[in-house]
Amino acid sequence: MFHPIRTIRPIAIAAILMLPAFAPAQNFPVKPLEMVIHSNPGAGQDVFGRLIAEISAKEKLLPQPFTVVNRPGGSGAVASTFIKSKKGDPYYLLSLSSTIVLALANRPGSELGLDIYTPVALFGFDLQSVTVPADSRFKTFRDLVEAAKQSPDTIVNGIASATGTARFFQYQLDKMTGAKFKYVSFKSGADAMAAVMGKHVDLTMENVSEVLSGVEAKRLRILAVPAEQRLAHLPDVPTLKELGYNIHVGGGRGLAMPAGVPKETLAAMEAAAERAHKSAIWRDYATKNMYENTYMNSAQLTQYLAKQMPVVAEFMEFIGAKKP
Repeated sequence: MFHPIRTIRPIAIAAILMLPAFAPAQNFPVKPLEMVIHSNPGAGQDVFGRLIAEISAKEKLLPQPFTVVNRPGGSGAVASTFIKSKKGDPYYLLSLSSTIVLALANRPGSELGLDIYTPVALFGFDLQSVTVPADSRFKTFRDLVEAAKQSPDTIVNGIASATGTARFFQYQLDKMTGAKFKYVSFKSGADAMAAVMGKHVDLTMENVSEVLSGVEAKRLRILAVPAEQRLAHLPDVPTLKELGYNIHVGGGRGLAMPAGVPKETLAAMEAAAERAHKSAIWRDYATKNMYENTYMNSAQLTQYLAKQMPVVAEFMEFIGAKKP
């Protein structure tokens, strides 16, 4: 049967033109997504981002794959500036480090506040450590603190960055214990670990995952971890909380989309992230790398980051790098 062509009314055309540029389809995503990494290949955040992309592909969490793109530089500023430029576009996902985005948000002259992201999920914390050579004269955390109190600025902490998580951890320890450590910066956490093993510095406060190989080789010893509870694979290592110091410090590994993405696409990504966190692949990785396997959904991660802002602001002010 012949059907005459119907004329589209002007009002209908106007309605179509007013649709969002990234109106989500029911089967979102309909094209490959980009996983943006703020670090170089091989770094912790890079490994995390690639792992999530791998889990998504293997578990078929989304109907399209991720293309992983490293955008290093500016201590995370290059990647975050790129994400800011993609406002409203749900086809970009940032491999998020809570430490990085909070530091950027407090950096002088920065326009990279938390409002440029749509937090999706947090998978866990890559915890810091208090690690010394295996034969160190400091047998316990209390031994170390007492020495740093009695002889300020003589106990040397090797760290990867003067503004990074390990430096923040030292700031928290100094503040809460009354000790005063000295720090020396290296190019990476691996270099800091090597310096401790070579006894060029007294300790490192870098991540558990960084020092683990040295511990397993019996060249390093962890005195304490700033965790909520003892780590299953390090049952003899006390937490700072049980030693009387309410300190929880670690790099939060998670995911974020650009600000202003459609609610439906956020919901789809959030659901995929939750399934990825429950996967055997993630559980094995988190266990192997001594992660504190804490999951936060979008709302919880948003709240967590907002709560940490004044804490990091205080630290940035202390080191002379706070946003005015």
